[in-house]
Amino acid sequence: MSKFCLILVAGLFCSLISAKVCNLPPSEWCSTNEISIACQVEKQCSEWLENGSEAAPPPVNVALYYESLCPGCKEFIADQLRPTWMKLGSTGILNVTLVPYGNAKEQKVGDLWQFDCQHGERECAGNIMETCVLSLTKFDIAAPVIFCMEATEDPAMAAKRCLQQEGVDVNPVLQCANSTMGNTLEHKMAVLTDALNPPHQYTPWITLNGMHTSSIQQKATTDLITLVCGAYTGSKPSACTNINNLKITYK
Repeated sequence: MSKFCLILVAGLFCSLISAKVCNLPPSEWCSTNEISIACQVEKQCSEWLENGSEAAPPPVNVALYYESLCPGCKEFIADQLRPTWMKLGSTGILNVTLVPYGNAKEQKVGDLWQFDCQHGERECAGNIMETCVLSLTKFDIAAPVIFCMEATEDPAMAAKRCLQQEGVDVNPVLQCANSTMGNTLEHKMAVLTDALNPPHQYTPWITLNGMHTSSIQQKATTDLITLVCGAYTGSKPSACTNINNLKITYK
């Protein structure tokens, strides 16, 4: 629990305080250290303030918690995440985190983790393969590979073709997916998913700057680029200039 939480209301949970504080517009998130901590952007705000007022504001952080065969996840990736990344990925205003695990369960069996996935073994294979792609390649290369894989009925089987399309060496990724390395990396995805607060209830589960609300979820799944452009506190890139109603509220 942060000092900010203790000072404000003794006995209340920090998560409730953070949610209330982060109802402030993003332009206020770096106004005090306490607010930046509550809104989980302390590092970005610190870097921004250290570099002076002429430095660019922190990017908007979008995280997607998903599973490889989830129809709703595939739809979100195809209709919202992919086009938003294509328009904003090179502008510096957007960071994307992908966590392929979703509604899976895990248990330790001997030295390895055993995964039980909502859509069966093919989904587990897809999750691990995508985790290896994300772990072994830079995100600007990994992203189109994942988008390509998620546009198919069997992401794990499509991995080789999708990697080759982006000029990525296939062998390290395939070796990862079929080794203890991939098993360990997927366990880390499980840990990230299980650490969500509030806990995820479905997939896709989307957070904006570490926050999840029904409003953020609804806006992300219907018009992600407007959500991101509206959350960015600096000068909007040209990809945002033709978007209306950029002002957003956090509820």
